[in-house]
Amino acid sequence: MLRLRSATAIIALVTVAISALAILSGLDRFVMMGGFIPARLSGIITFSGALPGWLTPWTSAVLHGSWLHLIINMVMLAIAGSQVERVVGGSGLVLAYIIGAGAAAAAQFATDPGSPVPMVGASGAISALFGLYAVFFGRPKQITQNQKVNRWIHIGWLLVAWVALQWMSEFLAGGQGVMLATPAHIGGFVAGLALHRPLLLWRYRKA
Repeated sequence: MLRLRSATAIIALVTVAISALAILSGLDRFVMMGGFIPARLSGIITFSGALPGWLTPWTSAVLHGSWLHLIINMVMLAIAGSQVERVVGGSGLVLAYIIGAGAAAAAQFATDPGSPVPMVGASGAISALFGLYAVFFGRPKQITQNQKVNRWIHIGWLLVAWVALQWMSEFLAGGQGVMLATPAHIGGFVAGLALHRPLLLWRYRKA
């Protein structure tokens, strides 16, 4: 159950407020100002009046290309975030979200550093939460006799389902001239997998 004073709810409310403002008042302007554009970091293109390029991995996470894109991501944030927050706490969730957004942008940049197409959306950061969710709450089916293999199969299927959902939202939204990028989703997801032990050690360091 999502608590209104939880870190998950606060992230969702801030994201909805900023995304709604952008969609209603001129999405293109907001996307060019705060979207993550790999070519900006490469120095290939520049924009006057835009936010610093190093900041855009996180500002892009509060911008969405359409109402459908926003709704899907916020539903997924509520589902995964509320459960992960129970395990790692509010500060742990925020840290995972911030690192996930950065890892997502880094993965997208590494794939195509010259791309001029803006990337927006919280899905990279949410992917980190899905990585944590897969580790904390995954109940793999008995596909093989090896439990570790079964767990990784389960994690892999969750990643595939998440990426497919993002593709579907992009298709139904008609693209909107922004990038909903698979490398970013994978980068965020992998970051979540890597964070699960450090976050647990931090949360229960005094236990």
